[in-house]
Amino acid sequence: MKDLKKEDIKQEVFDLYDDYAHNKLDRRQFAEKLSLYAVGGLTVASLLSFMSPNYKDTLQVQPDDPTLDSDYITYESPKGGGTIKGLLSKPKDLKTKLPGVIVVHENRGLNPYIEDVGRRVAAENFISLAPDALTPLGGYPGNDDDGRTMQRERNQQEMLEDFIAAYEYLKAHKDCTGKVGVVGFCFGGWISNMMAARIPQLGAAVPYYGRQPEAEDAAKIKAPLLLQYGELDTRVNEGLPAFEEVLKANNSTYEVFIYPKVNHGFHNNTTPRFDKEAADLSWSRTIAFFNKYLR
Repeated sequence: MKDLKKEDIKQEVFDLYDDYAHNKLDRRQFAEKLSLYAVGGLTVASLLSFMSPNYKDTLQVQPDDPTLDSDYITYESPKGGGTIKGLLSKPKDLKTKLPGVIVVHENRGLNPYIEDVGRRVAAENFISLAPDALTPLGGYPGNDDDGRTMQRERNQQEMLEDFIAAYEYLKAHKDCTGKVGVVGFCFGGWISNMMAARIPQLGAAVPYYGRQPEAEDAAKIKAPLLLQYGELDTRVNEGLPAFEEVLKANNSTYEVFIYPKVNHGFHNNTTPRFDKEAADLSWSRTIAFFNKYLR
């Protein structure tokens, strides 16, 4: 098992994991379908373990990083879930105000990976706020399976309101310049697109492999967009041409990068879908984009 590498896994297994991660298969169905690929010494258990997130060994910025102040806060979301918890991270001993970035989780709540991304943003000299849309249900439950189940119980439009409220909270924060952007992943990519449609003053939006908004919403986007996709993520990518058509028609400011031979979730360094080269390049582009439009 410890010698299993991403290169040993067929693309069909990654596609099955995508279906599982997006609630098209439950865990039992996922395991049953994986049995077709448990050959050559592989077992279903080893495949399940290998494809599952490893949060313990993958943090890039530790929660107690001495260069950061990173603590949970709550803010009000009257049109959404009420009082929402989030991780607020910023450089320690600030002497000047900084731009803000909302970090939006995937379809499973504020897990350790997204908290880590929030700290990574802060380490780049921003103030970040990573909300947990599962707060009204008790918060991220400690594992992604239950997190996905819980998130399906929430209304999607109300969750959008929670992140819009996060923008308002961060914009008004005493340490923020008032310029605020958003980066989001998967579900968070859709939220990022929708925040750009709903908030005319949004400074910048960076959706990672996010579902595209309907044309009516896309036409309202004023914020600069940096759209990041994986070439093998055909499920999400199929909506890109129509999205680009609307953006071009409205003379929107946007860039698109499709990273070759990588899957949905390529930025998430806790699963084998992670691709270091694409993740590093996309992240450098993300930070450069925020520096350009939020400073």
